[in-house]
Amino acid sequence: MAEATLTLNSKNYGSWSLRGWLLCKFAGLEFKEAFVSSDDASTRAELMLMSPSFLVPCLNHDSVKVWDTLAIAEYLAELNPEAGLLPSDPVARAHCRSICGEMHSGFSNMRGALPMNVKAHFPGFRAWAGAKGDIDRITEIWRECLSTYGGPYLFGEAPTMADAMYAPVCTRFLTYDVNLDPDSLGYCKTIMALPQMKEWIEAAKAEPEELEELDVEF
Repeated sequence: MAEATLTLNSKNYGSWSLRGWLLCKFAGLEFKEAFVSSDDASTRAELMLMSPSFLVPCLNHDSVKVWDTLAIAEYLAELNPEAGLLPSDPVARAHCRSICGEMHSGFSNMRGALPMNVKAHFPGFRAWAGAKGDIDRITEIWRECLSTYGGPYLFGEAPTMADAMYAPVCTRFLTYDVNLDPDSLGYCKTIMALPQMKEWIEAAKAEPEELEELDVEF
C-alpha cells in the first residue's frame, strides 16, 4: 500500500489544513501527519491570510504530490470513488463542485473578519459590515443544499468534499458567536458532532503554538 503524508500548519488556526485533513479522513486514506512550524515566515503569512497562495495542506501519496485543497479533493475522489466525496448524481456533482469553488476562491471579507481560532470564543462579537454579505451568502448556500438534498449534510446523508470545505466556517461561526438561522445552526451542530471534527478540535486545544496576532480581543 502506498504511504501517505499530509503536511499541515496548525490545527487551531489552519482552516486549509482542516479541509485537507477532513478530505483525507472522508476518503478513508491512511496517512501520517507532518507539521511546518508557525515560526516559519511563509507559514505565518498563510495563517494570517497574507500569503498569495496556500501551500499547506500538501499531500504526498507514494510518488504523487498535491498541494491545492481542491486538487487534493479531486485526487482523493478519483482514488476512491466509493468514498462519496462527490455526489453520484451529475447535477448534484456539478453543484457540489460549484460551491466548493466558491469557498476556495471567495469570502475574503469573512476570512479576514473571522480568522479561524478553535480555542477562542468571543461572545457578542460584531463582525464588520463587509463580512455580513459573505456570511449571508454562505448560509444561503447551506439552506439551499439542505432543502434540495435533504440533509443532514450539504448533499444528503453522508459528508462530501463540500462539507470538508465549509467545516472551518462552522468553527468560525461558533468562535465569533455569529447569529444563525435555525437551519444553518443545525448544520453547524451536525458538522461539529462529526467524530473527525471532535478529534481535530481536541488536538487543536492541546496545540502549544499560538499567534498573538490572532488571539487579540476584537
